[in-house]
Amino acid sequence: MEAVHGSMLLVFAVIAIALLILLITRYKVYPFLVLIIVSLLLGLASGMPMGTIVKSFETGNGNTLGHIAIVVGLGTMLGKMMAESGGAERIATTLIDWFGEKNIHWAMMVVAIIVGLPVFFEVGFVLLIPIAFNVAKRTNKSLLLVGLPMVAGLSVVHGLIPPHPAAMLAVQAYHADIGKTIAYGLIVGVPTAIVAGPLFALLVSRYIKLPENNPLAAQFLGAADKQKEKRELPSFGITLFTILLPVILMLVGSWADLVFTPKTLANDLLRFVGNSDVALLIAVLVSFWTFGASRGFNREQIQKFCGECLAPIAGITLIVGAGGGFGRVLMDSGISKEIVNVATAMHLSPLLFGWLVAALIRLATGSATVAMTTACGIVAPIAAASGVHVTPELLVLATGSGSLIFSHVNDGGFWLIKEYFGMTVVQTFKTWSLCETIISVMGLGLTFALATVV
Repeated sequence: MEAVHGSMLLVFAVIAIALLILLITRYKVYPFLVLIIVSLLLGLASGMPMGTIVKSFETGNGNTLGHIAIVVGLGTMLGKMMAESGGAERIATTLIDWFGEKNIHWAMMVVAIIVGLPVFFEVGFVLLIPIAFNVAKRTNKSLLLVGLPMVAGLSVVHGLIPPHPAAMLAVQAYHADIGKTIAYGLIVGVPTAIVAGPLFALLVSRYIKLPENNPLAAQFLGAADKQKEKRELPSFGITLFTILLPVILMLVGSWADLVFTPKTLANDLLRFVGNSDVALLIAVLVSFWTFGASRGFNREQIQKFCGECLAPIAGITLIVGAGGGFGRVLMDSGISKEIVNVATAMHLSPLLFGWLVAALIRLATGSATVAMTTACGIVAPIAAASGVHVTPELLVLATGSGSLIFSHVNDGGFWLIKEYFGMTVVQTFKTWSLCETIISVMGLGLTFALATVV
């Protein structure tokens, strides 16, 4: 088959993305299957040699999953241990005591930023929603006022701050420094979360009234009451230490050169412990004691928690891998190169280009993680070829911000929030989708502001 060149490749890319959207939203085909089918069709249409199309997809899929499957698996185990031990509940009650009922929306944002660090958005959401139901009931506030700051905090961490899996992938793709990315991510992320979370929630909860009875909330509150009779919660300090341990280890790893001479055993050891996989593994092993054995769980129960928590993330992991495969086909077919040429001709700044590509893929596929992974594959070679100096850490933030724009019906998170909050589709657009768009646009703005300084 003859290879296709030039603008025809871009036409095929647009058709492929349109087909992705159509099959996922209209015909409800499972995204994992759609990504494989569309990748293969795109390879055929663009004239890639048939023998290399599947290989190309497998390579992209494998490269993405090689890292992310480990991070997701370990992060989910850590989250599960926290939930089962009552650590999540301990954080909720402590924050209500500290912040007071009047400022509970601030507390929920803080707790989401902390808890969201090691886990996927969906996992963090499922972990924290019992806390939100609990807090809303105890303070007699609208679930929106309590819940929106929580999802805003989770979302900001998801897109901007390593060691979150999506942000970690971007750090690798752009060869950014993880310590600097965490620091810049907090500078951009915290003000963004404040505006999209507590401030936006205060405004919108006046206009949108949720139904009185929420069957999901009732179920969780019932479970929480049962748990209360049975156990004593882990202390706040121990809970916080266990959740933040991987973050601390990664930061220490990125500062290895400041502490010890490079290439020495001590320096290598620090870097090894600071690797995201190793840091999360250590935290999970520590949680078996802090959240497990010391709370009276035996070995069998801890094993069971580890097994149980992996089933729900299998789908997410496969879809993310397939997104990486799709990104690789875009590269190997020459489409990425064409996009590079167009972008170079348009003279977009690499930061704006990273944001734009991620935003388009997010709107097309619904997944912020797929948007970020695929966009990195497209943007990294362009940024390198553009000749414009751009700070790689800021490129991570710009791409991350783009990947969070307007969540709609093709995003699993959209339905998750709609169902748990008991909202209609229209209400979900007015609250959650708008919250995501505020994060995306403000994140980009603050990244540009930061670029003038660093």
